[in-house]
Amino acid sequence: MDLSQLLQNAIDKQASDLHIIPGYFPSLRINGELYQLKTYSLVTPENSQAMIMSILNDQEKENLLANKEIDIGYEFNNNRFRVNIYFGKNNICASFRLIPIKIKTLEELLLPAELSKCSQFNQGLVLITGPAGEGKTTTLASIINDININYAKHIVTIEDPIEYVYSPAKSIVSQRQLHRDTHSWNIALRSALREDPDVILVGEMRDYETIGLALTAAETGHLVFSTLHTISTPDAVNRIIDVFPPNQQNQIRAQLSSVLKLVVTQKLLPRLDVVGRVPAVEILINTPAVSSLIREGKHHMMDNVLVTAEEEGFMFFEKYLLKLYTEGKISKQTAFAYAIRPKELEKFIR
Repeated sequence: MDLSQLLQNAIDKQASDLHIIPGYFPSLRINGELYQLKTYSLVTPENSQAMIMSILNDQEKENLLANKEIDIGYEFNNNRFRVNIYFGKNNICASFRLIPIKIKTLEELLLPAELSKCSQFNQGLVLITGPAGEGKTTTLASIINDININYAKHIVTIEDPIEYVYSPAKSIVSQRQLHRDTHSWNIALRSALREDPDVILVGEMRDYETIGLALTAAETGHLVFSTLHTISTPDAVNRIIDVFPPNQQNQIRAQLSSVLKLVVTQKLLPRLDVVGRVPAVEILINTPAVSSLIREGKHHMMDNVLVTAEEEGFMFFEKYLLKLYTEGKISKQTAFAYAIRPKELEKFIR
């Protein structure tokens, strides 16, 4: 079994992921569905180890054996893969996420024009949220590339690992990879503040120290982008505040209410009209009304704002599902399967 052949197969079939797990056939995820490639033989522990270890350098092999998992970026035939290598039943397994060569525009990604405002902000915090594998990184890359192409800025990215690579344009871009270019998120973020950045991309805000540094960066005149794994835009606000000890939460509410610009929640839904997936989004904008709710801890009232302030650019997830349904892009069954608030959706789709 040849890794190059499997990777090329993933590219040719436009798969999002390739899985190599001993005891199973190699598997591809295409448009959200998982397919085992039964034209190949079952992956053996020996196959898996030989293929996967061949793409690691000595330091990466050492890290894998010490930590039992590792994330790396891997280039193959002018394509990039984000690779997570891990142990399962004492065997080496891997998931390869295909990163498209071309960074698509928001329009090409079928995302609402409202998101183009993100590249025009001069400072503050923008969050792209949603479950894993729902296109958050791709959306962020599109926004960052728009800044790169249209504005003269210094963009610093901190990623684990580097996924999309930005071509030289009007901006200058410093891309830093965890464990290769820096030892930790926090060290890299502190360092970024001394690197004359205009824009900082933090791949993921994983703990209160990273979140605290990101808020400080946004507060001190930088435009900060990051991601969170939350299911709705109000949940993202809750997650940030709840990460901190109770005695710090009032301070964080005040800080977040001041620096937050916009929160987007995104999911990819199977299309009804053509083969593929279409994004569904929720957009929360930090207007004075939202800022007041954040500061006062009244996060439960944000759903009301999302429903009633559409003319200000807000988008309620269930209303976006209604839009996709009425346009014939998704089925009624898909709309209800992916709804964040099914009871609210019942008011729009009967």
